[in-house]
Amino acid sequence: MTDQAKTAARELIDFIDASPSPWHVVATAEELLLAQGFSAIDEDSAWQLAPGGRYFVVRGASLVAFIVGKASLVQSGFRIVGAHTDSPGLRLKPRAALKGDGLARLGVEVYGGPILATFADRDLSLAGRVVFRSAGGADTLLLRFRQPLLRLPNLAIHMNRDVNEQGLKFNKQTELPLILGQLGDGEDPEAQVRQLLATAAQRDASDLMSWELAAYDVQKGCLWGANEEFIADSQLDNLGSTHAALKALMATQQPAATCVAAFFDHEEVGSESATGAGGSFLADVLARIGLQLGLGEEERHRARARSFFISADMAHAYHPNFPNAYEPAHKVLINGGPVIKTNVNQRYSSNAETAARFMAHCAQAGVPCQQYAHRSDLGCGSTIGPILAAQLGIASVDVGSPMWAMHSARESAGVLDHSYMIAALGAAFGS
Repeated sequence: MTDQAKTAARELIDFIDASPSPWHVVATAEELLLAQGFSAIDEDSAWQLAPGGRYFVVRGASLVAFIVGKASLVQSGFRIVGAHTDSPGLRLKPRAALKGDGLARLGVEVYGGPILATFADRDLSLAGRVVFRSAGGADTLLLRFRQPLLRLPNLAIHMNRDVNEQGLKFNKQTELPLILGQLGDGEDPEAQVRQLLATAAQRDASDLMSWELAAYDVQKGCLWGANEEFIADSQLDNLGSTHAALKALMATQQPAATCVAAFFDHEEVGSESATGAGGSFLADVLARIGLQLGLGEEERHRARARSFFISADMAHAYHPNFPNAYEPAHKVLINGGPVIKTNVNQRYSSNAETAARFMAHCAQAGVPCQQYAHRSDLGCGSTIGPILAAQLGIASVDVGSPMWAMHSARESAGVLDHSYMIAALGAAFGS
């Protein structure tokens, strides 16, 4: 295990720990990009792009960063890597406070497909964004509680005798509300919640208008294993890919092709939103880059035809305790290198040509690569790859770093794999 790989893994852990919600992911990415000489541009402003310029634009909890290449866009096309900023979990309802039995509880809605049992008996807190009334109309603020605020206590085995045989199950409506605290006589839990948020934001509770808040695990990430060869943290799916793409883009200097890293919200719930991959965000950015570089409609189509898109999302590593969950000839291994994901029903966007192209990038970077296909008798998940490939008409491949416990509150991945993915994506940006 090299020091360089461990350094990259610890940087990933720091990135995740600074980003407990999709809005925090974007804020953390902005800080890193600004420090590396990227300039922020706004969608509602006129753009002035310089040759070799490094820019990023934000829409909600989504961000697109790009470097204007030296070569003609018509001749070289775009080199695009896409990932997502959201992770499955629990989100607070708009009127979350529940009262009863002397306790304040918070009603939550399940976001995406988390492994709900893994959220039980964890030190949970709140992070996201809140909106307050202001003289100018409304202010949106990022909010994060670092101390444990909430808990989902398990039912004792004495009342749930079959839990080890039947599995831990929660009714999403009645058994998931999170315990916030005890209530005094006559205390209103809704007022308590509003005051809690207002105090943290240093605003007046009467001005609190709305919020989007996620419950997150406050335990920090770590390296583990006999030789610290593994990473444990929340949100490895898909902040592992987001961080790898960011690192690769920021390290790219004076590329020939115009390089783009696009990070989208709402992948875990289908991507159909103004900020999701199913929206217009990336297409809008690519079109505006083309306009800034003086391309007409015909030339923009030619540029897209010469482009390449890598959908980077995490992959399922082989788990030796559950061998029957995997396709026998496609056992991808932790620390075995980036994984090319294939599905004939187009749940992934890879095809033979795009897979071969990514293999060449891995070879150029000097890293191994693996291939994955799902068991034929199990439903296969999907990514932003097929969505954007269809929307943009750009050759696309789906790849990811292998991991265990995808969608758990605490996931695991490989230290070497993260540095491998950074190197492979860097080779793609430089191609």
